[in-house]
Amino acid sequence: MNKILTTLLILTTSASLLAAEGFSSLEEQMNGKEYTAAGLDKLTPQELAALNEWIRGRSLATLDAPKAGTAAAAAASSTEDKRGLKDDDDDEDRTTITSNLVGKFNGWDGQTTFKLANGMIWSQKDKDKFYTKEIENPVVIIEPGMFGTWKLHIEGFNSQCRVERIQ
Repeated sequence: MNKILTTLLILTTSASLLAAEGFSSLEEQMNGKEYTAAGLDKLTPQELAALNEWIRGRSLATLDAPKAGTAAAAAASSTEDKRGLKDDDDDEDRTTITSNLVGKFNGWDGQTTFKLANGMIWSQKDKDKFYTKEIENPVVIIEPGMFGTWKLHIEGFNSQCRVERIQ
């Protein structure tokens, strides 16, 4: 009975706070069995809220995107760098991209999303893992690979992963 009350309290608190931001919390996304199997029922409300906040901060749904219909968005779309985006054009620009990652970097884990300072967002396509000491805003180089693929590596490191552009 105590677990049910705790879960309901968490659901109502988290749902009201996060729904306004367009984010579905773990409680909203999982059924009861999944929630228990993941051990989330053992977390305090504060720990669960912190976990949801961590996930929300890394969710693609909450990444900044230009607002459609604005003059700035219209101007940006005409000069937007489309390298790596999938479209029907066969004459895609396949030149190397050099920028900085936004924020802290400590490697990739097979599901990493890379937000670049130039506005591009890339997602890891392979399941490779690479970990390093945390660094801030490192230089990232994305080079074209074979068969339309792209490879990302961080300046100063020998590891690379296959990526695809998602925005």
